[in-house]
Amino acid sequence: MKPRECRETGDQDLFRSRLDQIIDMGHALVKLAQTVDWRFLEERFEAAYSDGPGQPPLPTRLMAGLAILKHTYSLSDEVLCDRWLESPYFQYFCGEEFFQHRLVFDRSSLTRWRQRMGEEKLQALLQESLATAVRTDALKPSDLSRVVVDTTVQPKNVMFPTDARLLQRAREILVRLANKHGVELRQSYRRVGKFALIKHQRYAHAKQWKRANRALKKLRTYLGRVIRDILRKTADDEALRKVFAPMLSRASSVLHQHQHQRGRKIYSLHAPEVECIGKGKAHRPYEFGVKASVATPIRHAKGGQFAIHAKAMAGNPYDGHTLKTVIPEIEALVGNTLERIIADAGYRGHNAPPRYKFRVYTAG
Repeated sequence: MKPRECRETGDQDLFRSRLDQIIDMGHALVKLAQTVDWRFLEERFEAAYSDGPGQPPLPTRLMAGLAILKHTYSLSDEVLCDRWLESPYFQYFCGEEFFQHRLVFDRSSLTRWRQRMGEEKLQALLQESLATAVRTDALKPSDLSRVVVDTTVQPKNVMFPTDARLLQRAREILVRLANKHGVELRQSYRRVGKFALIKHQRYAHAKQWKRANRALKKLRTYLGRVIRDILRKTADDEALRKVFAPMLSRASSVLHQHQHQRGRKIYSLHAPEVECIGKGKAHRPYEFGVKASVATPIRHAKGGQFAIHAKAMAGNPYDGHTLKTVIPEIEALVGNTLERIIADAGYRGHNAPPRYKFRVYTAG
């Protein structure tokens, strides 16, 4: 079902004042709300919804406004909900006409909305922010012809991956999944697994590595037994095999991976896309997340510094091998031809399209 969009109705309430009567209409968020083309965002996001039956989704202006506020003020989802409930300017920006004393959405709605939209649809927010900047003379189109491109790590909210914790976590998830679908296991190892993890952490802290490795071997044995038990119990049920297949694949990878293994590893069970990326920083040799490419104009615009492109690059590619993907996307997003691309020494030997061979300047 398509969302019921927010529209300015001009309704009056005998017991409540309209937001535009009690706030400063010269506030920055009020001016921004009046400048953003909300109809454009509604058209771009409408394709993500189907016409089937069900409860109507939340309005596009509300969810898109929350996404803009979240990244403008660098807020977590929890803090964003608190600020929205307290600030009439946040509520006006998201399309409310009267002050709301209770949340009209759930915090988990933000996560589900981002997952529904995906990366391609959310690019429309970046595109509209640049269009709004051009309409308000905060950014000139000529500023978008010369850009700086670099990569960074988009860190994921995961605990530091240790073998013991990953083994214990994989076993817990499989046992919980089995209980949910009525698969009766021979043994869950819930109590002994917990004690083995505690012992491993204590022995490792005391640098008693032989004892720590014995506890680690126990955790590995417990996970292997649970995996084999589930495989036996679901062998004759096609539906159950499909339910358990993704988690069994990740658990098997965790069971067989080791420290000096080359190639792909599992660092987080709930986010298997996480990679270990070394950036050469003395205070943090490795970061766990996904490599992201970011592009900004060379010249500092009148309205400040703008990001004109951002993209997650899965697989931890070499920096120079990202330009073949990034340059066409930047031009499609800003609607301008790039005259010069500035990059650091990590982009030497890049694979930019042939016509950009002499437009890419690397350090040195």
